[in-house]
Amino acid sequence: MAVDANVLRRPNSDVVRRPAADARRRPSDRGLFLWAAILFPLFVLVGYFKSYYFSAFFDVRPIANSLVHAHGVVMSVWVLYFSAQVALVRSKNVRLHRRMGMAGVGLAALVVVVGLATAYDAHLVRGAAPAGLNPHGFLLIPLFDMLLFVLFFGAAVYYRRRPAEHKSLMLLTAINFLPAAVGRIPLAPAEYMILWAFGVPAVLALACLGWHTAKHGRLNRVFAAGVLLLIASGPLRIIIAGSQTWLELAARLAP
Repeated sequence: MAVDANVLRRPNSDVVRRPAADARRRPSDRGLFLWAAILFPLFVLVGYFKSYYFSAFFDVRPIANSLVHAHGVVMSVWVLYFSAQVALVRSKNVRLHRRMGMAGVGLAALVVVVGLATAYDAHLVRGAAPAGLNPHGFLLIPLFDMLLFVLFFGAAVYYRRRPAEHKSLMLLTAINFLPAAVGRIPLAPAEYMILWAFGVPAVLALACLGWHTAKHGRLNRVFAAGVLLLIASGPLRIIIAGSQTWLELAARLAP
């Protein structure tokens, strides 16, 4: 029995064409995370350029102690780790990305422990704080940073098999740490320092969520909940930091 050659060729040609078409239709986050991998270390470098990384070349207050150096090193490693993970995904080296992800759990724990110790030493032991702010009240700022970092990173690990949620939560761990760097970039009057420091990351978080929603054609609820929590934490921590209850609690924690 004769077989039409066109019938034999048609399934194979469909198999070749369909994956390519599907790949073109599939939303890609590559651009968003490439910018995140570039801007996160750039913000940190600019923010701490004078006060930490190149402080030896400027007439600034010397680094307080070795704990501050430890905090600087650990946080710098975390920034590089974040960008390296993005680079591994872009280069399709997913296996190494996953292996480094497990190592990232230990690094994240170190970020929290050293970060809390540094905050305690700075604000309760040495009484350091921006001009005009109560050190005991200001302690709540880095405490919230660490709390949100734990929540975002822990959720990212939980959703590690759901790429959209995992990547967006890891993005929020980076945005969560931006206020400290942004607050050191003197582009706003001193009286608006807090608004500037938290406003820029909030706008970036909303922009990322908007881009992600437009790209995928739907709102990712996990990403949206994280952005809402991040933005709400700004005014919330300021309100709590000025309360008598918190000030009394911080005074009890002080040595």
